[in-house]
Amino acid sequence: MRIKMSRGDRIWSAVVAVVLILLCLIMLYPMIYVIGRSVMTDGERALNPTRLFPRTFDFSGYKFILFSGTNIPRGYLNTILRTVIGTSINIALTALAAYPLSKKYYPGRKVITGLIVFTMWFSGGMIPSFILIKSLHLINSFWVYIIPQAINAFNLLILRNFFMQVPFTLEEAAKIDGANDMTVFIQIYLPLSQASLATLVLFYAISHWNQWFDGLLYINDNNLWTLQYMLRQLIESTNVSNISSANTTLDQIPATVTVKMATIVISTLPILCIYPFIQKYFVKGVLVGSVKG
Repeated sequence: MRIKMSRGDRIWSAVVAVVLILLCLIMLYPMIYVIGRSVMTDGERALNPTRLFPRTFDFSGYKFILFSGTNIPRGYLNTILRTVIGTSINIALTALAAYPLSKKYYPGRKVITGLIVFTMWFSGGMIPSFILIKSLHLINSFWVYIIPQAINAFNLLILRNFFMQVPFTLEEAAKIDGANDMTVFIQIYLPLSQASLATLVLFYAISHWNQWFDGLLYINDNNLWTLQYMLRQLIESTNVSNISSANTTLDQIPATVTVKMATIVISTLPILCIYPFIQKYFVKGVLVGSVKG
């Protein structure tokens, strides 16, 4: 059944459609620009600074990154390992901490929650944090990427608030049937919180994937550098030969802009591929976990 629309409604719908299309184009433009420039020849890029689509494709930037002996493939592996291991630990510890804090009968719940909130506003600072990391012997260790960021206070509060909305009668009925707290947590709370958990997975994974500052502070071994830190080194470099291996001659090195654009595409591609599968949980998970304080 078609609903008849007035002239004003049709005009308004057309305006909304145009605005949404323009917004989509504005958001897609940087992605198209970077992808197009990454496969564009140096001469075409110099003659046509605003061109988006190349007439001649040049994949020398990608070949240089992946096959010319640079450490970027190693950085890619480090970033994938950091994201997978770090996100898994983040979700496990966040859920285990949020569950008892959501219980009104848990002693000291408000005090502990207040201390957690306090860490969102105040921190020790860079120098005390470095001294702490050094005293824990995490300098030049892969675990410096994981342990200091094991739990995020904001994400913990989101999941805690969601757990508080689960009806207590479900837990009470399970305990009458003989279930303990761990059974209730695994078989009732976790299945009911899939939307919030998926949202936190996205938060944690993107944070790990984009993080580079801890590599700057704590890692001197280039075999432990992550992709984003290498990308930063590349962007700050004025000569691509600074990141090349000793076996790479100057004739084999493509233009700096080509390598920069290709590195950006390679570094963002996994997140772009994963996000569409979990974006449906994103808004729902945040809203559900932020209604109750």
